[in-house]
Amino acid sequence: MAAPPTAPATAEAADLVVEHVSERPLDLGLTLAPLRHGAGDPTVRRTPDGAVWRTSLLPSGPVTQRLVATGERSAVVHLWGPGARQAAGQLPDLLGEHDDVAGFVAPPQVRRAALRAAGMRMPRSGRVMEALVPAVLEQKVQVVTAHRAWRLLVTRRGTPAPGPAPEGMRVVPDARTWASLPVWEWHRAGVDPRRASTVARCARVTARLEEAAGLPGGEARGRLELVPGVGVWTSAEVAQRALGDADAVSVGDFHLAAAVGWALTGERTDDDGMLQLLAPYAPHRHRVVRLLFLDRRPQAPRRGPRLPIPAHLAV
Repeated sequence: MAAPPTAPATAEAADLVVEHVSERPLDLGLTLAPLRHGAGDPTVRRTPDGAVWRTSLLPSGPVTQRLVATGERSAVVHLWGPGARQAAGQLPDLLGEHDDVAGFVAPPQVRRAALRAAGMRMPRSGRVMEALVPAVLEQKVQVVTAHRAWRLLVTRRGTPAPGPAPEGMRVVPDARTWASLPVWEWHRAGVDPRRASTVARCARVTARLEEAAGLPGGEARGRLELVPGVGVWTSAEVAQRALGDADAVSVGDFHLAAAVGWALTGERTDDDGMLQLLAPYAPHRHRVVRLLFLDRRPQAPRRGPRLPIPAHLAV
């Protein structure tokens, strides 16, 4: 549960300070990790003092959050910006208080990881476009290329983070900005016309897409997939982050099925085989996948050439 926000002690203090106390273990790093898209993500930063800094764009305005664990089940969150009060009210969702693990029995291959990650929750950011744009950028390209594009576009077109955020942190662009980015700017970021057009289409119907955060999982994903260019893989990536869906499996991932098959059986498999292997663990299939990768199990041997990273104009 979240305690009522307290007033800042000085003019230099946060706009709001919230103490969040849970009834079960909470690992801030593991819980919020999926919201970070690469080490250089300008919207998420982890500082040497252990704090997790995060920015977001809410209907009430931008917000910067600094989250610090104060115990095995508690955290203090400092918030700055016009969106601070709204973000404070959404902290339980962001920190996975809705994430129900009752009845979950981890497969033998990840039981040690499950014990180590007892405080890992499925975050629910509630911000669909903030999860959707990086997911579209990651379609069918090497992740390092997508992360570079996200970093460049948010840095150039985002707005400064409110409050005393670490240098370089930005708030994501609004829908109008995403919809109006010129072709040359997408090209400089290494984004092909197909993905650029998908982001623009999503931006033009942002209001309808953001409503998906309040819909049941299947209905929410169905609404996202109505947009040309948004398929089952992309909707799953959004569901995992914006909707806190512990069962959303990223079907169609270039390497995931083979890696899951290798980790669970020692054999490569395809999407159908992966879904069969994960079926006994519904509605926690995504949770199992996260635990498999936390356990750092051997990846399936590659059978094809590595995809080349295309060269684009220097920044």
